[in-house]
Amino acid sequence: MKTNDELKNHIRQLEEKLLTPEVRSSKSELEKLLADDFFEIGSSGKVLYKDEEIAEAGIGVVKMKLSDFELNTLSENLVLATYRIFNELNNQHSLRSSIWKRNEGVWKMVFHQGTKTDPSI
Repeated sequence: MKTNDELKNHIRQLEEKLLTPEVRSSKSELEKLLADDFFEIGSSGKVLYKDEEIAEAGIGVVKMKLSDFELNTLSENLVLATYRIFNELNNQHSLRSSIWKRNEGVWKMVFHQGTKTDPSI
């Protein structure tokens, strides 16, 4: 089992990978990181489901910066990641949370939520 710092770094790398054009523009790459029952409450308030919303061309390219990353262990195989995102394309800040679950040694995101916020919060 990874130490807390190693696990935090690993999950942060997975979160950052989800922001890359290579992953976001590929349904097959997204499927490697998202659990079959994944769903998201987007910053728009819309609920998205993996099995309904991901096209072959993926979910669209973004230009975002991740900061203030924290990881909280919920159980041996479940963690909660929280962080801030700055979307450089629309000049929008948001708070993000993701739940990652380890199954057969592989971490996959099962839930994600984005909430728009002011940069000073």
